[in-house]
Amino acid sequence: MDSRAIEKLRRKFVWISMVAIFVAMLFIGIVINLSYYASSRYKIQRSLDLLVNVENYQFEDNNSGQRNPGQVFSGSTQEINRFCIAVYEDGKLKSFRTDSNDSAWIKTMKKRMIKKADNAAGYGRSGDYYYKIEKHGNSTTVVYLNCVSEINNRWRLLYITAGAALIGLVITYFLVQKFSSRMIQPEIENSRRQQRFITNASHELKTPLAVIRANTEVLEMMNGENEWTQSTLKQVDRMNGLIQNLVMIARSQEEEDKTGMHEVDVSKIVADTVQPYQANASQEHKTLTTHIDQDVKLVCSEGKIRQLTTILIDNAIKYCDDNGTIDVALHEEKKGIRLIVSNHYAEGEHVDYSKFFERFYRQDQSHNIDQGGYGIGLSIAQEICRQYHGSIQADWKDGMISFICELR
Repeated sequence: MDSRAIEKLRRKFVWISMVAIFVAMLFIGIVINLSYYASSRYKIQRSLDLLVNVENYQFEDNNSGQRNPGQVFSGSTQEINRFCIAVYEDGKLKSFRTDSNDSAWIKTMKKRMIKKADNAAGYGRSGDYYYKIEKHGNSTTVVYLNCVSEINNRWRLLYITAGAALIGLVITYFLVQKFSSRMIQPEIENSRRQQRFITNASHELKTPLAVIRANTEVLEMMNGENEWTQSTLKQVDRMNGLIQNLVMIARSQEEEDKTGMHEVDVSKIVADTVQPYQANASQEHKTLTTHIDQDVKLVCSEGKIRQLTTILIDNAIKYCDDNGTIDVALHEEKKGIRLIVSNHYAEGEHVDYSKFFERFYRQDQSHNIDQGGYGIGLSIAQEICRQYHGSIQADWKDGMISFICELR
């Protein structure tokens, strides 16, 4: 795993951690607010019950009298101010009590309460008021309470929990960022050591392979060629190819040198890279076609574009069906370029293409050396695309597999 992949994993860890913490805080906030809402609602309903009971107990036929029945309430009930109680018999107002002297407010409440008198018994809410309707035979009692203080307390608690959660998320984000960087530092060091090991081991292996090749060639000069010496030379060549690919992997994971980048003619690079493969494709009875837009330019390294194109074409020729077609297309996009290399692959409908970009993965699970390749090329192609903030993906449709590269 290279440093870029580790950094991507770190960002993913931070994102998942923040989502988990947000969900936990959201759950706690919902529980707190719902608990307070239930408690507040119970308190209001109990206050309404007490007002109804007092009125039924102290009922007098006095539709203009004003009496404050608050002396029978608990302290918590008295905190809720402005109440009014109306008793109706056969649809006519028989008694009205309130703790307010505001004639305009009393008039408004009488109009509002007479409309509620025909409703079914139960609790309800109208703006800042909660009410209760209770029926006894032909008598209906309607009680209204101004509960603006309780409603404001609910909103106040909601704002406090939301603000506390937001502050907690910000603090947690910086803490997770700080500690996640420390957590992945050993992985970054391991990645660097792994790259150094691959590079050093590749160089160390070149010397014994060169000696083996030289000794084998001497034996052929002395005793002539035979199947054993040819097999040895073939395996030496294969090992040299594997070493070269390992070095390419190590280099592809290094940060791109931006100073060596300039605007290049990608159309010309791709066309020049495709040309030598025409003969290879013809020898294997396959057709190589191109659809390359002209004057497609990109600020990049010319060597990287050639390497990417070579990997994809070599892979396409190697795995294309017999008598099939390989097509190389290059198009200019709004924010970059798109390189598409396609080939016939009839058996590819149910293949998991995400594994194609895993290092050392080969569709031929037997790893038959006659097929060639090391399962490294597409992994290198993916690294090149990442360096240019792009992507590579495989797609299969109508018997054709396409590797689509987007570079920016």
